[in-house]
Amino acid sequence: MFITGFLKRFLKVFSIIVFILFTIIYALFYFYTSPKSDKAILSEFEDVALTPKISYHNFKNLKYRKLSIVNDTVLPTIVFVHGTVGSCIDFISYMKDPMIYSKANFISYDRVGYNYEDANDVQESIAFERDMLQSITKDLPKNKTVVVGYSYGGPIVLADTTRYKKAVLLAPAVFSNREVMPWLLNLYNWKVTRWLVPPIWKQAAKEKLSHKSDLKIFEKKWNQNSNEILAIHGENDHLVPYANSEKLATQFPKEQFELIQIRRGDHGIIWNRFDFIREQLILCLN
Repeated sequence: MFITGFLKRFLKVFSIIVFILFTIIYALFYFYTSPKSDKAILSEFEDVALTPKISYHNFKNLKYRKLSIVNDTVLPTIVFVHGTVGSCIDFISYMKDPMIYSKANFISYDRVGYNYEDANDVQESIAFERDMLQSITKDLPKNKTVVVGYSYGGPIVLADTTRYKKAVLLAPAVFSNREVMPWLLNLYNWKVTRWLVPPIWKQAAKEKLSHKSDLKIFEKKWNQNSNEILAIHGENDHLVPYANSEKLATQFPKEQFELIQIRRGDHGIIWNRFDFIREQLILCLN
């Protein structure tokens, strides 16, 4: 009886502790991965002598947010396209780095479905995203514009055949037969657990689940892009395997396409290999 009573009390206390820990972890995950407010974004630049501007625009009657920094009108512009899940703040470390901002202007934007308090769903269309990117760059001098796409942003940049100064693909997800479907997507697929998925991750799940079929429309036409292309990919990227960039390289002449493999690099190279990526972006500006 004593052992049974003790076990019941232990299980009760253990269950309460697990519930509290889960609630705390979930709340932190929800907060830190949710899109940030304009005020929160601008506060990121308080420690540097820059003047970031946040503006709102409409594309095909869908509202999106754009973060811009114009340091000097004669400088080239880097346009960043984020992945899934992602937002304009993914590239803030580059935008506020003195080694780069002395050489470039910047544009980074929230794709539809990833804006702060966004009422719209992701469009699940590379063609839509390509057209939106073209609308953002239409008034920029193309010979002074470098477009940079990370993860899902890679095929968006690649699908845009506008002639730019350079196209940079960071861990691009560009082939349907190289798509990896993480087990955690099941939390969205299963109706009984879907309520647990934060809103921004529901959007990411929808985009991820449709990406494979959408890629089939484009993957045999990637070589229609005539830009000089730099692809940088982590050797140990398990979310978007290095084989994506390796296969992509075979579709282009060597003088047009450069592939850099990051030894032991994972999918988070834009953050954990910042110094190297920064160096490559600076070289693209020359």
